[in-house]
Amino acid sequence: MLIIKIKDGEKIEFALRRWKNKVRKVKQTEEIRNRKKFTKKSVLKREQKQKAIYLQAKKNKEES
Repeated sequence: MLIIKIKDGEKIEFALRRWKNKVRKVKQTEEIRNRKKFTKKSVLKREQKQKAIYLQAKKNKEES
């Protein structure tokens, strides 16, 4: 659970914005979605490898 301390005189909108940014940074929603269903380790490794290959190809394309 994420805890956001509201400072004195701070508007609730700003606190909500800080909370949303914190949720995004720690990838909390992504983790919740991943835990809804079980995925084997081999599938996770395959996805990570495919993502790494894609990102490397994209990086090489930008450099050349």
